[in-house]
Amino acid sequence: MNLKQMVGEKAAEYVKEGMVVGLGTGSTAYYMVEAVGKMVKEGLTITGVTTSNRTAEQAKALGIPLKSVDEVDHIDITIDGSDEISSDFQGIKGGGGALLFEKIVATYSDKVIWIVDESKMVEELGAFPLPVEVMEYGSLQLFRLFEKKGYKPAFRLNEEGQKYETDGGHLLIDLHLNEIKKPFELAEFLDGLTGVVEHGLFLDCVNTIIVGYTDGPKIIEAR
Repeated sequence: MNLKQMVGEKAAEYVKEGMVVGLGTGSTAYYMVEAVGKMVKEGLTITGVTTSNRTAEQAKALGIPLKSVDEVDHIDITIDGSDEISSDFQGIKGGGGALLFEKIVATYSDKVIWIVDESKMVEELGAFPLPVEVMEYGSLQLFRLFEKKGYKPAFRLNEEGQKYETDGGHLLIDLHLNEIKKPFELAEFLDGLTGVVEHGLFLDCVNTIIVGYTDGPKIIEAR
C-alpha cells in the first residue's frame, strides 16, 4: 500500500455515523474519498460537502450523498491534503487548484484533518510554490506587482498551455518564493490586494495531521 493510500484510509476512520463531512481534493484525499465511499456502501449514513468539481464527481460515482456548503449549517469534520506543512503546523495548499473552495469548507468545519506523506513535512514553508487565486480582470497588474516584490510569479497553465481556470472561474498565479519567513505577514499583504480572491496559506487551520511513513501512519495533534 502506498503512503497516500495508507493515510487516506486511516483518516476515513474519523468519519462517523450522521456526520457532515468535508471531502478534500488531491491525490491523497482521493484515497480517503474512496474509503468513505466504501463505508457508505456498507451502510454508513453521512452527508458530504466537496471542495472541488473533481471530488464531487468521484463522490457521486461512489454513492456518497452530497450537499453544497450553503445547504448545511455546519461541517463536523473536513479531511484534506496539504502541499507543505511547517514545523509549527502552518500549511500551503492549492497545488490541485482548489484552494478557494478548500478554505471555505475548512472555515466552516468544527475539525480539520490534513493527510500527507512524510515528504510534505518541512521546517518552514516556501519551497512549494504559493498559489494565489486572482480575478482575470486586473491579473496582469497583480502579476507585475508580484514581479516587483521579487516573488517570481508564474501564471499556472492547463494541459493545453492556456491559463488554468479554477472551479470558481479565476486564474492562479504561483509565487516561487523558496522560503516564507513570515507567513502571517504575507497572508495579510495578499488578503489586502484588490483582485486577489484567495491564497494558499492555510494558517492556524488544522487540528490533526496524519502523516504517512514507511513504518505506518503517525497522528499529530496540532491544536
